[in-house]
Amino acid sequence: MPYDAPVGRARETIEICRAVWRRERLEYRGKHYQIPLPEGQGTGFGKALKLINHPVRERIPIILAALGPKNVELAAELAEGWEPLFYYPEKAADVWGASLAAGKAKRDPSLPPLDVFAQTAVAIGEDAKGLVDLLRPVQALYIGGMGARGKNFYNNLAVRYGYGQEAAAIQDAYLDGRKQEAEALIPQELLEHVSLIGPRSFVAERLAAMKESGVTTLNVGPIAHTHAERVALIEQIKDLAG
Repeated sequence: MPYDAPVGRARETIEICRAVWRRERLEYRGKHYQIPLPEGQGTGFGKALKLINHPVRERIPIILAALGPKNVELAAELAEGWEPLFYYPEKAADVWGASLAAGKAKRDPSLPPLDVFAQTAVAIGEDAKGLVDLLRPVQALYIGGMGARGKNFYNNLAVRYGYGQEAAAIQDAYLDGRKQEAEALIPQELLEHVSLIGPRSFVAERLAAMKESGVTTLNVGPIAHTHAERVALIEQIKDLAG
């Protein structure tokens, strides 16, 4: 598929999935997708099909991962949930507030309120703060190397967060093969504000900031050596979040 019209393709994909889960005999004539394929495309034997299985519920919740203004608006209009990456609660309203408001204004009133999923790393303890540096390789990959210059949504997000010069330098270093340099250029402030890593009091403050900004669900990645320690971290987060 050509990479074009991402918002239009996302909208049609959601509509197609909904029809499948309702067990309709699927015939779809969208701008981007045709089901079955029209005459002259494919084998010519395509026909409308219906899902054999019976879903437990006909409306399976959709969580849309989106960063750009129009796709975030689409998530707020059609999806049950929205999952951004590198969620910075203090900057969320400036970056996404208008898009969320525009989408919610078109949202079907029969839908539940939009569930906002913050994906974040977790480590709690007086000696945990240094663990935030473990996030540098991932952020450098996304901001610096996930796409070409001018075609990197994560780099664009860093710019919208106010790190324009840093984002450009990270991308230049990463695409030139200087990955460790790119990692070192990730702003410490960004690392600390998009994660839940540090003493218990700091993590509690960050949780409060996320909740105040509109986060309703946490998708956490606990940083620990063993399964038992990871489970314990999740229990601590649940306790702090109330």
